[in-house]
Amino acid sequence: MRSLPAPAAAASAMLLVGTSTAVSATIADYPVFAGQALRYALAAAILLAVVRHRRLPRVRLTPRDVLLLVALAATGLAGFNLFLVEATRHAGPAMIGTVVGAVPLVLALVGPLLERRRPAPRTVGAAVVVALGAAVAAGLGSGSLQGLLLSLGALAGEVAFSLLAIPLLPKLGPLRVAAYPAALSVPMLLAASLALDGTNALRLPTSGEAAAFGYLGAIVTAAAFFLWYDALRRLGADRAGLFAGLVPVGALLTAVALGLGQAGPADVTGVLLVAAGVVTGLRQSGRGSREPEAAGEPTDHGRHRGAPDARRCGSANTARAVS
Repeated sequence: MRSLPAPAAAASAMLLVGTSTAVSATIADYPVFAGQALRYALAAAILLAVVRHRRLPRVRLTPRDVLLLVALAATGLAGFNLFLVEATRHAGPAMIGTVVGAVPLVLALVGPLLERRRPAPRTVGAAVVVALGAAVAAGLGSGSLQGLLLSLGALAGEVAFSLLAIPLLPKLGPLRVAAYPAALSVPMLLAASLALDGTNALRLPTSGEAAAFGYLGAIVTAAAFFLWYDALRRLGADRAGLFAGLVPVGALLTAVALGLGQAGPADVTGVLLVAAGVVTGLRQSGRGSREPEAAGEPTDHGRHRGAPDARRCGSANTARAVS
């Protein structure tokens, strides 16, 4: 099976995540963590069914693999949502969006260091432009120190979502790396739901809510996570991270298309800055796609990566909580 070009896969993933903000309005009254558990359970079921259908080579998980998968689920999925929900109680939407919008810059700096190489100046500069564009679109904002710290926790979870996946991708491939943490996060989120919301959180969704969770689970989680991890293993964390700035673009385009909002000057300016940063970063010479192998398969069998709604999170940059 031929995969999309790496930039197209990364862009598609982040644009799909952006569309989740429009869907979030239909699940605003559903308990957050229970809803996330439903969404990730559906995504895991879909991804695991695809793994089985494709008859991918069996892989034996080492203790290190299991530890990384559990850490990814705990930080990049469950932890991200926990920090994000708590942040909305102590900070304005704009502050949260601005802090989490710094993901491209963090990945541009930390990703290469983990690979024992220097961050590329062009990529770092492009990431600064992308983060600035996300901040302009979010409106910067204000909040308490506690809100800032919780937002930084959400930022750390978002970064971990990519960085913890990198050592797993060559062995497991993007399908498994997307599926296993999603499955592992379900009991974590159910535990959080019971602890914070009580047994009343465990209710059946309405037909409208079920449709929304179906979209979030199948498209924004299963499809987008697979596309993201497929791009991540080929582009590297620094260059792939630039596309995180496209989340607000997807949210803006969806809102305008559905008549739910209009593009103001800050939105347009932010989108243009993000686009300029992404283009600049991808024009860096000397680095192409790292792995041309078929998507979803390990690179070498011998060597065998949501939800509060937009009104609560406030920024499309935090839309992976609905993603």
